[in-house]
Amino acid sequence: MTSFKTIRARAEKRKGGPRALDRLMPEKPDLKGLAKLGDDRILAEMSKRVFCAGFAWSVIDSKWDGFEEAFLHFQPAKLTFQPEDYWEGLLRDTRIVRNAAKIMSVRDNAAFVQEIAKEHGSFGKFLAKWPSSNEVGLLDLLTRRGSRLGGNTGQMLLRFVGWDGFVTSRDVVACLRGAGRDTAEEVKSKGDLAKVQAQFNAWAEETGLPYTYLSRICALSVGGVRSE
Repeated sequence: MTSFKTIRARAEKRKGGPRALDRLMPEKPDLKGLAKLGDDRILAEMSKRVFCAGFAWSVIDSKWDGFEEAFLHFQPAKLTFQPEDYWEGLLRDTRIVRNAAKIMSVRDNAAFVQEIAKEHGSFGKFLAKWPSSNEVGLLDLLTRRGSRLGGNTGQMLLRFVGWDGFVTSRDVVACLRGAGRDTAEEVKSKGDLAKVQAQFNAWAEETGLPYTYLSRICALSVGGVRSE
């Protein structure tokens, strides 16, 4: 496999040098901040990622204040106690995107967030304790216990709440394949995800960098950075 030093050098060359590349890095992961993140904000981000999936993000962003109002500011306890007519009413609510399956995923994920919070103190505390070296296991848990949180949706949720992990965007996968990692062009199978995890674990050990940085640098070393 290609050393990450080589990948970083390529990214630096493409983006104008080491300092220019450093400016393109996201904020460093903050586990203390993540542990303090409220369950309502976790559920809000879950819901946003679910509604953005297969839809123009700009539309969801432009309507988000309406989503917050319609979904009671994503307070899990309030949402899990709402009667059926509340959820049926959301199907006619013009403040949100009226997709029945995605609307009902908010109810299911409110219960999921509450379950995890009961087990670990809060969902943020649960995430802060989960090791980056096992993102595959966390993604599997989100898929099994959450609603519509599989695939890229789960990865983007983790990225947006500030958990330190990789994203298997098209550019990241192209970087991995170019470095010698044998995966499909679209990483979906558990086997391919395990290969990606193993490679990022190796690069993290090699460099000491956060997984978020490794993922971003990998993406910046090829293509046009479409989904990072």
